[in-house]
Amino acid sequence: MTKISSPDSGGLSTDKILSKCFHEAERHLTFSEGIKHLDIGAGNGALLSMLHSKFGTTPYACDYTDELMQIEGLDVTVCDLNCEKLPYEDNYFDLVTFTEVIEHIENHRNTLSDIFRILKPNGVLVLSTPNILNLKSRLRFLFCGFWNLFGPLTVGNRKIESTGGHINPVSYFYVVHSLMEAGLDVENDTYDKIQSSSVFFLLFFIRADKALLFFSFQKRKAKVQNN
Repeated sequence: MTKISSPDSGGLSTDKILSKCFHEAERHLTFSEGIKHLDIGAGNGALLSMLHSKFGTTPYACDYTDELMQIEGLDVTVCDLNCEKLPYEDNYFDLVTFTEVIEHIENHRNTLSDIFRILKPNGVLVLSTPNILNLKSRLRFLFCGFWNLFGPLTVGNRKIESTGGHINPVSYFYVVHSLMEAGLDVENDTYDKIQSSSVFFLLFFIRADKALLFFSFQKRKAKVQNN
C-alpha cells in the first residue's frame, strides 16, 4: 500500500480534520493485527493511509467515484448512498470512518443505520461534519439565510465532493439523535479547532443566546406539562 504524505485536498477533508479523526480512532479502538477499516467517502485515501501506516489496518475504500483515489492498487467500492445500501456483510468492520460526508447525502439516517449493520459488536464509528452552530455560521444564517459552508448552490455541474455538494446541513443535536436512533452509542464529541473569529462575537451574544435558550426550554417544558 502506498503512503500518501501530502495529498492534494482538492476540496476534500482538510489535514486538520483527518488528523483529529485519526486520533479519535486511536483513542477509542484497540488496534491489533487484522483490524478492518472502512472509510466511507474515502476520497484520495489519506485517512486510510494514515491508519494503515501506523497500525497495519486492512483498508477498504467506499465512495461515489473511484477517480479521486491516489493509493495505487487499492480498489474503491463505488456506491451511491442516496439510493444504495453499503455492499458489505453484517458485523464485518472494526472501524468505520465517515468524515465530512453526511452533509453531501440526502438521507444520512439510512446510511447510519446501515453503518451500524456492518460494524462488529464494539466496533467504532468516527464521524465528522461541519459545525453549523458556531457563532460565525449563525450570523451568516441570520443575515443571508445560509449556514457557513452551505449554499447557495448551482444546479448541475457541481463537484459533489466539494462544498458545492453540501446539501444537508445537520446540527449537533440531530447528528447525535441520528446516531442513537441507528443503535450507536455516542462516546464523546469534539472539534478539530476553535473558531477564533467566533470568540469576538461570543462576547456580544452570549447573554442573548443564554436568555433565548432559557425561554425556549421553559416554553417547551410548559407545552410538555400541558399535554
